[in-house]
This record gives sequence, C-alpha cells and structure tokens, in this order.
Amino acid sequence: MFRVFRKKAKVYSKIENHIFGIITELLKVSSTDINVDELGGKYYLSNEEQHFKVTILSNDYVIRLTNTRDSVAEKYDKIFVEDVLKAVKEEKHRRMELVYDSITNSIEKKAERLHNTLIESNEQENQKVHKLETKLQKIRK
Repeated sequence: MFRVFRKKAKVYSKIENHIFGIITELLKVSSTDINVDELGGKYYLSNEEQHFKVTILSNDYVIRLTNTRDSVAEKYDKIFVEDVLKAVKEEKHRRMELVYDSITNSIEKKAERLHNTLIESNEQENQKVHKLETKLQKIRK
C-alpha cells in the first residue's frame, strides 16, 4: 500500500571517487591542517609532509588539488561538494572536540590540585590551632 521512498545514494564518477578518496585520506592524517573561512565559503587542507594542498570553494563548487607535480581545479556537482564539505566539517569538529576535551581535562586537573592544596593547607592550619589550644589548656591547668 505505502511505498517507502528512499533517497538513492549518490553515485560518484571515477574522478569524484578519486577526489573524495584523496580528501578523506588527507583528513585521516593528523598532520593535515584544516583551515576555514566560513564567511567566504573557503576550506583549506594542507599537508606539508606530503606536499599536498586542497582548496574547496563551496560557493562556486570548485575543488583545487595541488601537489609538487600536479594541480587541478574543477567545478563539481553541488551534492558532491556538499558531501566533501561534510567530511571536512566532521573532521574539523572531531579535532575541535579533542582540543576541547584536552583543555577541559587540564582545567579539571588544575582545579583538583588547587582544591587539594587548599584542603591540606586548612588541615595544617587546623592542626596548628589544635596544638596551640592544647598548649593553652596545659598552661591554664
């Protein structure tokens, strides 16, 4: 009775598959820098070790790949570029989460150290006060 409409998975051309593969491989490497100009709709990937640079111009649906030997810049299908950008944004977000978690963990450890130091300091102060009170009691007797 009811048909379930499924969105067909986009079938990429051979070139698109290669481009997507190159970008996802670059994103797997932690030494690949990801820089973004959100207002300009520009995304940059750069891996100095592998001499590879990728520029994605999201407003124009252009992807430029450059290494030491070759450079290619082409306009691609909107859906393909959006899929590429989704992968880039997900990796950028994942890396930002790692940095955020690291900063949060560092702050938490520092706060714990400060708290413990204050507790120890208060305990030492209380011990000193207790000793003085004990001495005063002995003197009064």
